[in-house]
Amino acid sequence: STAMLDVPFLPFCAFLGTLGLLCVAMVGTWCQHWRGGFSLDGSSRTFNWHPVLMVTGLVVLYGAAALVYRIPNTWSGPKLPWKVLHGSLALGAFVLTVLGLAAVFCFHNSQGTPNMYSLHSWMGLGTVLLFSCQWAAGFGAFLLPWAPAWLRALYKPIHVFFGSTILMLSVASCMSGINEKLFFSLKNGTTAYKLLPAEAVFANTLGLLILIFGVLVVGALGRPSWKRPDSDSLDSHQVRDALGG
Repeated sequence: STAMLDVPFLPFCAFLGTLGLLCVAMVGTWCQHWRGGFSLDGSSRTFNWHPVLMVTGLVVLYGAAALVYRIPNTWSGPKLPWKVLHGSLALGAFVLTVLGLAAVFCFHNSQGTPNMYSLHSWMGLGTVLLFSCQWAAGFGAFLLPWAPAWLRALYKPIHVFFGSTILMLSVASCMSGINEKLFFSLKNGTTAYKLLPAEAVFANTLGLLILIFGVLVVGALGRPSWKRPDSDSLDSHQVRDALGG
């Protein structure tokens, strides 16, 4: 039975990538079809950039960055190119996240709506701040040439732990944000949230898919057979060579 449940990594990645793209497509469809589309005029259509950018950056792209070292091709040869790819994907996710935050603050300020009063906003901003600290610490420990080997060895399990923690906080923030948006938007008549209109079914399904994506990524990160074997690679020398040192 254990062998039957043993899924190869690459087909699993293909499924996970499809699921991630589906989440992005669904959040874009929700905002375009039910919430009026996108603009930069400070209206609710400006807000619509917020869920799209957050799901794309803080969940899907961040999840892809987390799984880079599970690719079997990374297990041999120089580690530096994969470090750069991992850091670049995470940086891309961070840029999209900052743009998503800018969209919601722009909308709130133009409409006279208070900022940072809900549990969703507290959780989301806390996640972004933790993400920024994680990226900066990872850059300093693993990419800069003067980081000693003992420091990398000491910080590595902390980096891995907070990587999974940030992803699950991102998932929780997105799910709470979807629920909050539905409560604010579906209030009256036949569109009341409690009557479960088509928009509510669609957005609730999106939330569940985001949750499944996050759980699968964390599960993949914790699977021992998919972890990169430890080696005595001279990472610091690779970085010095790349920097011309």
